[in-house]
Amino acid sequence: MAMQKNVLEYLQSSAARFPDKPAFSDEHETLTFSAMNSRAQALGTHIASRAQSINRPIAVLSERTASTLAAFMGVLYSGNYYVPIDSQMPVERIRGILARLDPLLLIYSDDTRTLAETLSDCCPTLSAAEGFAATPDTALLDARVAKVLDIDPVYVIFTSGSTGEPKGIVIPHRAVIDFTEWMADTFGFSDQDIMANQAPFYFDLSVKDIYVTLKCGATTHIIPKKLFMFPLPMLKFIDEKRVTSLIWATAAFHMLANSGGLEKCAPKSINKVVLGGEAMYAKQLNIWRRALPDVCYVNLYGPTEVTVDCTYYIIDREYADHEMIPIGIACENKEVMLLDDELRPVPPGEPGEICVRGAGLARGYYGDPEKTAAAFVQNPANPWYPDVIYRTGDMGVLNADGLFVFLTRRDGQIKHMGYRIELGEIETALSALPQMRELACFFDDGRDKIICTYAGEVDPDGIICGIRDFLPKYMYPNIFRRMETLPRNANGKIDRVKLKEEYFNEADH
Repeated sequence: MAMQKNVLEYLQSSAARFPDKPAFSDEHETLTFSAMNSRAQALGTHIASRAQSINRPIAVLSERTASTLAAFMGVLYSGNYYVPIDSQMPVERIRGILARLDPLLLIYSDDTRTLAETLSDCCPTLSAAEGFAATPDTALLDARVAKVLDIDPVYVIFTSGSTGEPKGIVIPHRAVIDFTEWMADTFGFSDQDIMANQAPFYFDLSVKDIYVTLKCGATTHIIPKKLFMFPLPMLKFIDEKRVTSLIWATAAFHMLANSGGLEKCAPKSINKVVLGGEAMYAKQLNIWRRALPDVCYVNLYGPTEVTVDCTYYIIDREYADHEMIPIGIACENKEVMLLDDELRPVPPGEPGEICVRGAGLARGYYGDPEKTAAAFVQNPANPWYPDVIYRTGDMGVLNADGLFVFLTRRDGQIKHMGYRIELGEIETALSALPQMRELACFFDDGRDKIICTYAGEVDPDGIICGIRDFLPKYMYPNIFRRMETLPRNANGKIDRVKLKEEYFNEADH
């Protein structure tokens, strides 16, 4: 069997095996594998006839449509790589990304035409519909794709850096192939699976939906955006589509648990729920388990820089609401280590920075050698030849069962009243309270105070009462800020930067 070196081989194989089977469907259309392949080849031909370059970025204004995914594949057919751009982002932020990227083209749909016209001074633009209407030239495409190596990029995803400056993370074909093979094999995905896509396509969590579908010949229904506001209709949608697998952001999993919808409509066909993106809380997991006890639940962990995930834990026992759920063991072909500030291994049971090596590592940050050099460093255990590890900036610990446990961001470890404290431990205890819907803790260094911002039907006295059995007094939050809902960033995670800004603005006045 020939070695696979391009993710397009997944699409080609499924289009040959299941030409008329639905691959991706949205509110307005369903694309079969053969239709997906034909559209992608047409667009790839159009791009290749316009631009001679290969291995250059092509930006795609990303929407929740099957056509967006066909556009990604079309870019790959042209011998280039795609960069999903959130069309809801502020225009100036998009301009900043395009300035750094210097893309060959910006691809847009009818719905994003006006935005593309606004951005047309940044780079040339191309209507996806125009590209899809071209006549495919398979000989031209074969010649272009043959020049792409498995170390060349599939995509660049821009995530918000802690400084607010977006970072473009460059992920190669080999990393996506490695990860997809592992996902399909470990969790038993097949052509019988039906997925419900929740993650936006500019968020790397969606890479799992996209490539597991293409590899296995599965079907993915893209959940209409309007359903995210209405948990019960969303659960009914999942039930009606006979969805077997949810590959979701943990935040969405928590939201459905908190909504009370699962008690009214627990989708009957689901057999696996694979989660990642944020810490998973046992209280919300237990709500799901009561509604769907026979489902396999998996907790994944990993930043975008390691190609989606680097550890996994197939939840194999009961957890009390206040217990921390591990992130598990390293994914295949990845090594995960805990290192101290001098990059030395920490003793068992001690917290350390989670560092990763393996085929899944990104090529670095696009157009930013300084940031790349700071995060992708030489493996301190190997001085003899180039061997890169990625420093995640996350703190973890190895528990007594030999499983990794995520503690907090590196800046989430604080010194309060003389004690070293992990904010993640406080959040886990708070999340177990029955009336607590969502929360985030941070530290006010200047005043030596732990701040808890939360949404829920509980007052500060009730919170202190509820955590008394689980946390020592010095870990109690000092200030409570109650909100209707907590702000979220583009990836659906709690926007901690915004919460801190709001708090410090109020505190300074």
